This record gives sequence, structure tokens and C-alpha cells, in this order.
Amino acid sequence: MNVEELLRDSLRELAAEQPPAGGGFGDRVLAVRRRRRARRLASVAAATAAVVAVAVGVPLLESGKSDVRPSGVVQKDGITGHPDQSPPRELVAAGNAVLAAYYTVRNQPKTEHTAVQERTYRLLDPRTGRYEKDTRWSIVAIAPGLRTAAVLERNLPAQRIGLLDLATGRVERWIPVAHGVGGLAFSYDGRRLVATTYDANPDLRTKVKVRNSKNQEVWDWMSGFGDSSRSGFYDLDVLSGKGAWTPVAFDRNTNSRQDFAFSRAGDLMYAQVIGGRDGMQQFYDHQGAKVAAPADERYLRSDVPARLSPNGRLAALGLTKEVSPGKSYSSIRDPRTGKEITKIRGAQLLAWADDKRLVAWERVTTLDEPYRARLVLVTLGSDRVVPLSGARDDHYDQQEWEPVFARR
Repeated sequence: MNVEELLRDSLRELAAEQPPAGGGFGDRVLAVRRRRRARRLASVAAATAAVVAVAVGVPLLESGKSDVRPSGVVQKDGITGHPDQSPPRELVAAGNAVLAAYYTVRNQPKTEHTAVQERTYRLLDPRTGRYEKDTRWSIVAIAPGLRTAAVLERNLPAQRIGLLDLATGRVERWIPVAHGVGGLAFSYDGRRLVATTYDANPDLRTKVKVRNSKNQEVWDWMSGFGDSSRSGFYDLDVLSGKGAWTPVAFDRNTNSRQDFAFSRAGDLMYAQVIGGRDGMQQFYDHQGAKVAAPADERYLRSDVPARLSPNGRLAALGLTKEVSPGKSYSSIRDPRTGKEITKIRGAQLLAWADDKRLVAWERVTTLDEPYRARLVLVTLGSDRVVPLSGARDDHYDQQEWEPVFARR
């Protein structure tokens, strides 16, 4: 099927089935990724504003005249949002995309010159629809269906993996491992779990002298680029807990934490690599060898979490355009050819709600103001957005809270 046919089908489905969403703002992603990597770019807002404005190639977008403002509770058309809450205290969901958890990060000093970057999770309680703090875990991955989470205890690398019942908050089963684990991710169908192994804590930070935005020399906690202790991965069957460990050779183009994830089909693993372009990714087979990307994932980016649409016909890509007073547009492409089909509101596309709608970060500030973003729902063929959360405060060296999405 060519690009024109995909576009025509999408428009036909939108006209027949999809009610318009509401609201409008803008976002960034490429600047966020560069900021995370360099961590010294105090002028993130200016750098984001400098993203080259690319003309919209396909005239699909409606005007966003009737924006939805952030007050009260949004509860319509399978959408539950709390635009007045940041971080969210109550359920945030749209279509099949559910905010299953979120976490905050802080550096916990261990010695005078070392610290560990620790996460604190808030997990969705399915009984109450509220997010509850759970300090037991360093890493949490949520399986599709939101019944089970894979968890790691505080000290990394961990020697066992817990399978947590989200309804009761109890670990139903432990999976012991011979190689210490530091990262977790479920397959698309939720039946398998990839556990990234490390020889040392991947979240270790070292205090070094850097220059701040005022060109002053200050101390800050930094991770090591090109100095990862990643050793390989387990591919585990969730039901039985059985699986094999695959060693992966050292790669200088990785950060200290560079976890593996499954390809959509589940037959390969991939991880981010650092190079001349943001969002690069490398795929591996079950012998640990580097292999080419699958045909439908070769144009995806490692820093755009949404990736393929549920039906596999559309690929969510990165920020392509920002316009005043702060609107952002990301690219939607044919996953097999890489050709752009259309642009959609929002910058960092986080999760597909269905084949036509996505959850994204979208800024609430103008391009001349400090960057602040909130979760929104965006729709193919529409310039409108629906706010799902309140805005968080992003700083040049940290983020206030980070969402974890799972499918219903």
C-alpha cells in the first residue's frame, strides 16, 4: 500500500468515526534529547525555538480555534484527564493508553564524589484510580492489561526480578537471575520480559566540575558516556520465568544506562546508541550480534516512545516544526518507506491511544518563555489537543516527573 492510499484510508476513517479532540499548544523533543545528553544546555527554550520550520507537506490539519483549557476533569470519548493536576493524583487515560505509573528522580549521595540516581515510583491503584507512592522499587515495567508489573529492588544490579500484582501490591513470584539486572521491558503482547544486565549500577553518578549558564564553574553529578557496564540481556517467559541470557559486546556508543527493548514482532532486541544524529537505535539478535532493523522499524527513533501504531501502518517520529505561540508538530510516516504522511500536533509522541490518536507532551509556554509541558491527546487530521495533565516544570538538568504508559 503506498503513501497516498494510507493517507486516503486515514482520512476516510477519521471522517466516518473520529470526533474532534479539543485544545491547542506546542512542544519540543529534539532539544529535550540533546539537553539530556549534554545536560549543560541552559538555553533549551532558545535552542528549541531555533528548530527549522518545515512547511506542512500534506494539508490535513484543522484550525485549533476551540482550545480546551486546563480546568476540572476531562471525561469523554474514552478520555480521562486531570488538567489541574501535576503530577497527576488520579487516573489519566485515553483510549487504550493508560498512565500506569510515573516516577521522579533524585541523586542520592553515597560518597563525597559519587551518587546514585534513584527513582521513586507512583503506581496506579486499579481499585481507587489513584497513583500511590511505592518506594520499594528501583525499576518498574508495566505489562499490557495493567495487572502485572515487573520490578527490581533498590540495590542494582538486582539478583532477582519480582512480578508484582498491581491490584494487591504483593509480589506473586520472584525470578532469580545469575547476572545482575538493571532494566526491564515487556514484549508487545506482554508474554515475555527482556531484562538488561549490568556489571555495575547503571545509575551511578560522579561529581565533576562543569560550567553553568553563567559560565561559572560548579560541581554537578554526571553519568559516564561510553563507559557502560551493560553485559547483555535475558529473554524470559513471564508465565514460567524461564529464559536464556545473551551476552552483548561492549559498545562505546552507549550511555551508562542503555536498556534493551523488544522489537514489535518480539524476535529482536534494540537499544539506543549515541552518534551524529539523535534517536539512533541498534538491533540485536538472540546471539547478541548486531543486525539490521526490521523493515517496519528501520525509520523509527529510539527517543520517540510511541513507535508503531497498533495496526502497524503508521510510525510516530520526532519534532519537525514549532511555531509561535508555542505550537509543535511531529511527523507521522509510512514505517516501510519513511515517507511523511502527515504532521500531528505535539512534539514527543508518547503512546498511541488508538490508530488515530496519540498521547504527547505539549508546551503551555511561548517559545520565548521557559519550557513547561503537559500531557495532551492529539488526533490525526486535527490541529486540536485535549489536555490530560497539568504542566510540569522542566529544568536544564532534570525533569519533574516522567510518565510510564501501558495499554489496557
